[in-house]
Amino acid sequence: MIQLETESDIERLRQVAQLLEREVERLHRRLAELTAALAQARGEDATAALQLEMLLLHEQLAAQQRKLFGRSSEQRPGPLPGEGETPAAATAPRTGHGPRRQAELPLVSVRHTLDAADQACTACGGVLTEMAGQVEASEEIDVVERSYRIVRHERQKYRCACGGCVETALGPPKLVPGGRYSVDFAVAVAVGKFVDHLPLTRQVRQMARAGLEIDSQTLWDQTLALRYHLVPSYEALHAQVLSAPVIGADETVWPLLEKGGAKRWYAWSITCPDAVFYRIDPSRSAEAAARILGEYAGIVVCDGYGAYSSLAAERSGKAAASRDGPGSMTLSHCFAHVRRKFLEAEPDYPEATQALDWIRDLYKIEARARESDTADRRALTTALRDRESRPLIAALETWLKSQAVLPKSGLGRAIGYTLGLWPGLVRFLENPDIPLDNNATERTMRGIAVGRKNHYGSKSLRGTQVAALFYSLVESARLAGVEPAAYLAEAARRAIANPGTATLPRDLVAL
Repeated sequence: MIQLETESDIERLRQVAQLLEREVERLHRRLAELTAALAQARGEDATAALQLEMLLLHEQLAAQQRKLFGRSSEQRPGPLPGEGETPAAATAPRTGHGPRRQAELPLVSVRHTLDAADQACTACGGVLTEMAGQVEASEEIDVVERSYRIVRHERQKYRCACGGCVETALGPPKLVPGGRYSVDFAVAVAVGKFVDHLPLTRQVRQMARAGLEIDSQTLWDQTLALRYHLVPSYEALHAQVLSAPVIGADETVWPLLEKGGAKRWYAWSITCPDAVFYRIDPSRSAEAAARILGEYAGIVVCDGYGAYSSLAAERSGKAAASRDGPGSMTLSHCFAHVRRKFLEAEPDYPEATQALDWIRDLYKIEARARESDTADRRALTTALRDRESRPLIAALETWLKSQAVLPKSGLGRAIGYTLGLWPGLVRFLENPDIPLDNNATERTMRGIAVGRKNHYGSKSLRGTQVAALFYSLVESARLAGVEPAAYLAEAARRAIANPGTATLPRDLVAL
């Protein structure tokens, strides 16, 4: 009986599959009829319209295959068009990188001598004597394992012979009054998690191997205590970024782990050349963008996400209606995102190569300005953009508007995306401080992305606040050229000595 039911089910599934196949064929025929009728009504060539539809179907199939089996790199294969062959010297395989100078490592010299029994001449049996200043030297990199210790602080007491006064020497600054762990210990935990992306449980295992018995809750308590003293610095960092005339903005997913699954929160980022500020928010709306951008009234470099354009339009309306509200916010859009769209279309539409070549030339112009040793780089950038970038932009715009493609095709989507953002894309021509893309902001999101992968986001609202603060401070320290651990320790000690003190990474650079 069971066998008969199984055979019956198989036959039923076969019949359903045949019915679906016939229905798909019928829909394809109907699509061809409707496409031809529409083309005829518009006075278009029905054959050409059908060919475009077929190209679109082939493109979608090829895109799915590339998605499954293709490379994820945005690098275009082979030499760039128009640049000729790559010189053989540039492509020769490297045989080795050689020893690197380790200028930051301490040098310890170890003298090796012969044993007394070996200090005899093998030729005559005489006694060997040391050759003054003559040695054979070689170097090797060694490792000193991390260690932990208990430091006993003995605060000396003093008294006067009169018995009316007793004084006690000051001890070290404490994260928590009476706390057992030092500032440097808490900084090491925070750097381990937010710079090296080590979950607290992994740090517990590392510490156990070094002889320290501790649990992840204790490490979290130290991180939280350190964060308490660094809030003023975090808020000052926000003000620093918003004081820049041009900033970048971006956002990415940040999971909030809860029972039953993870909620999709978002890590928002705003950057200036020497600082970055993060805020983790449950929303990706224009209201969330307003919370991190505050009353900023400058130029925001971003992608085409609608929250930025909605906020900019709202700010422009309020600025026109009232002089008391926040000023207008101007958007400048990113050519790197445009380039990605055309890279996706290039395998199916070789004509996209023309747009990519123009964009490549724009980047070459920017590189020449950036690498110049002139004293007035802003003036050089302005001159190069006026003389060389403007003609490229004009040629690109003419080409975009002259292409006859289906809007839903890969090339059609790339063209539509580009023209939709055109005013913001060409804004860099008017201001030498506006970059060609938002890649600097996207690079600051790497730490967030790696941390999200390693410790899976945050477990609570407070966890998102702690993560946003530490990622802001350590990434800003990197941008300012300051070692993150040294910066966190100094900022914390200043705040402990004088509560409410804010210390920015650039303050340490100035010392």
